[in-house]
Amino acid sequence: MMLASNLATAGAVASAQTPDTPPVCSSSQPELRYLVLFDGGTTHRSAAAEIAAACGTLTGYYPQIAVAVATSTDQRFDQRLGPDRAFSAQRVVEERQADDQDEDDDETESSGARVTENAAAVPAVDRTSEQWDMAMIGADTARAISRGDRDVVVGVLDSGVDPHHPDLRGALAPSLSAGCLSGVPDTAPDAWIPTASAHGTHVAGTIAAADDGRGTAGVAPGVRIASVKVVDDEGFILPEYAVCGLMWATAKKMAVTNNSYFVDPWLMTCDRGSERVVFEAVRRAVDYATTQGVLTVAAATNEATDLSAPGGRTDTSESEEPRTLDTSCRVLPAGLRGVVAVSAVGQNELKASYSAYGLGVIDVAAPGGEPKEISQPAGAESATRPEDGCVLSTVPGGYERYCGTSMAAPHVTGVAALLASEHPDASPQKLTRMLTDQAEPIGCPADYDLDETGAQDAYCEGYEPYNGFYGHGLVDAEAAVSEDAAPAMATAGNGSGDEPASAEDDTPGDDVVTQGTPALPTR
Repeated sequence: MMLASNLATAGAVASAQTPDTPPVCSSSQPELRYLVLFDGGTTHRSAAAEIAAACGTLTGYYPQIAVAVATSTDQRFDQRLGPDRAFSAQRVVEERQADDQDEDDDETESSGARVTENAAAVPAVDRTSEQWDMAMIGADTARAISRGDRDVVVGVLDSGVDPHHPDLRGALAPSLSAGCLSGVPDTAPDAWIPTASAHGTHVAGTIAAADDGRGTAGVAPGVRIASVKVVDDEGFILPEYAVCGLMWATAKKMAVTNNSYFVDPWLMTCDRGSERVVFEAVRRAVDYATTQGVLTVAAATNEATDLSAPGGRTDTSESEEPRTLDTSCRVLPAGLRGVVAVSAVGQNELKASYSAYGLGVIDVAAPGGEPKEISQPAGAESATRPEDGCVLSTVPGGYERYCGTSMAAPHVTGVAALLASEHPDASPQKLTRMLTDQAEPIGCPADYDLDETGAQDAYCEGYEPYNGFYGHGLVDAEAAVSEDAAPAMATAGNGSGDEPASAEDDTPGDDVVTQGTPALPTR
């Protein structure tokens, strides 16, 4: 997809107007949605008035972080507020789609509920022996000690979670679930169930699939999960979706959120110009979540990119005009302070070929899988098959194997949920410290020549206890629930002064793609 010139540069406010003269509003473009930044302490009424004066309509406001969601049909809306205060990611995405006429329309999955239609038809065979990923991090052993506490709620910020899958329906909390595709939470079930992707259901299974002798089992099958839909049917995660999801999880006092995505419309968002609106809005949401006791876990993305030193790099992947990155550019939310960023390893505990990395960015590693090549006759193209190296988990109607950092992150989220169960008063900072202290260190590989060409495919900086490929090492579920392995915790609160969250007992009755299997929004 290509980035067209920003319409925000077209037109200007009529010079004859004085600052006190209301602008002449127009309907010069289809209605677009914007994120708008305000100064801290701005009231809902003041935000609505300023947006109205700029020819827009306030549709949602988060006063805790002074970030608004607004709509407007006037192409000069963002100019009136200032390009460093108002931005429409929707416009950028739609311009790219308009310019990208070479894509076949039938490549996009048709919309429609992606849920289990007949729970009784889901195969009941126990497949936990196929979950090499759980054995790698000691989750199978940990479950015999603790499955987690139902008072711990994990927000699955993703494409929606199937409420009817037999492995998930006991863990899912419908009353805590919401859709965020308008930038404001919608609690109607149709807003948070999956409609075009099984990705969120797969992630949810890794975290909390039931340990009941059938199908798969999650890292923390005793905790609760909430479906917080932030991925639209085209696979985009616009910044207002992510802000809404993080703020909803915080309002509902969830212990941990899993974020297996990067925020569009760029792989790396820079803290400059109009991009600053996206960067700052997501940063404020993450910071607020942290201060209120919510730990944010995020996938590092699947571009095999060094995230630690973007300065001077030219980004042409999503732009008609090349963007020169600088040191302010980050993958959101994984690159933000306070977020646990996760890289992926394969069955051999080697950084997966697709996994992003970076010293000072990656905190821990977890199993994400690595598709394996199939031997082919001479002259035939090589191929991969997900059953030979990817992560098995739940999807509507059954189970499938996906690979990616999207699959690695929920392993870490599950371990964090176990830690939150064992230490309900622990702050996000203390949970992070336990995750990193308990991780199994993995040193930089002596040779990272994956295709055996004699050239290194990526460069690992650091030393065994902490490096750019694996951070502090491979996450450890068994240590999280072993009293002799967990560090002593202070009795300080979770940072908000609130009691630990308690969920209602309301149990209901983009990407490494592997052989047509839908994979990650961390495209």
